[in-house]
Amino acid sequence: MVLAAIPSPSRGVIHLGPLPLRAYAFMIIIGVVVAVWLTGRRLRARGADPNLAGDAGVWAVLFGIVGARIYHVITSPDAYFGADGHVADVLKVWNGGLGIWGAVAGGALGVWLKTRRSGVSFLLFADAAVPGIVLAQAIGRWGNYFNQELFGRPTTLPWALKIDAAHRPAGYEQFATFHPTFLYESLWCVGVAVALLLVDRLHRLGRGRLLALYVMLYTIGRSWIEALRIDDAKHIAGLRLNDWVSAVVFLGALLMFILLRKPADRAGEQPVVATTSESNESSESDATGDAPAPAEQDPKAEAKPTEAKSTEAAVAAEPANATAADAASAGEKPVEPTLGDDPLGVTTPAETKPAEVVTAGAGAARVGLDKTSGAAAAGDGDDSPAGGRPRDA
Repeated sequence: MVLAAIPSPSRGVIHLGPLPLRAYAFMIIIGVVVAVWLTGRRLRARGADPNLAGDAGVWAVLFGIVGARIYHVITSPDAYFGADGHVADVLKVWNGGLGIWGAVAGGALGVWLKTRRSGVSFLLFADAAVPGIVLAQAIGRWGNYFNQELFGRPTTLPWALKIDAAHRPAGYEQFATFHPTFLYESLWCVGVAVALLLVDRLHRLGRGRLLALYVMLYTIGRSWIEALRIDDAKHIAGLRLNDWVSAVVFLGALLMFILLRKPADRAGEQPVVATTSESNESSESDATGDAPAPAEQDPKAEAKPTEAKSTEAAVAAEPANATAADAASAGEKPVEPTLGDDPLGVTTPAETKPAEVVTAGAGAARVGLDKTSGAAAAGDGDDSPAGGRPRDA
């Protein structure tokens, strides 16, 4: 006895004049909008261009629909190429029949092509996109509700789905209520999306591992949901084809999760891509062999090297033998003149022994013979940095 049931809509299309508005298509469109919006926010948090979400979304939808339809036709050929099938129905996507694994493969191919053209890491984009993608799947499943398709075995549970007689499969005409597998998968996908967002917030995984986690969680739910469905499907060793595909994909995602060791993508860490003008300038410089233009120099600094050189020349002009003789007479090693803060360009150490003072004084006297050079060095002392050397431009 059925105590309660979820009613099915009487129709899944509304005609606006000659234009049919199908609920199935609306669910897909709403899911795409949500996925693009969430992906854009997450790309911005990773330092990437959020507009890439919309651009890649177009590629994903186009390739995803084609892939989903191809997968459905391959796995359900009798409906199109069988005795009662019509080949022309292959193009009637609005009547339903989109395989999820074909959609995933086709959408991934479209995104890979777009990110490759844009110079953005596919794995970075995928990690940002998977929470939005699984939310889009949750919304898109409601298209099956409006089409009264892909439901499960008969049941009398309070949340059973009532199916019209025209949509009941052969052998189940006597049953009125069935498991709402569309609802189960929709709720499962919402749970996966929440789990991915929490993991990404609390334990930022390495690049690509959130994508692998999404695939693993989704295939786990898909396995038990497939076990409830009664629609026509190919069986291998007693299991539906989609169960085998889910198992293979799960193992591949598990290996990917274990083996990937890329660093995590955090906010503001995305490398800055050089602009077109900067790239052109760099290419021109490499082609001609010209060095980059020097930075603008201070006019005062440009005038200093010539004056400073005169001081160095004055010090270098001292007779080395005379200095050595003076030092030898005092029994000490000669003091080498060094450039310093002194206007004459010679610095006397703070703790100088008497013999060292005599030697330094002799050197200073000889430097003083060149008054012109000394005056030039004195005039340079205020503006030069410590040590009397010319400023770096």
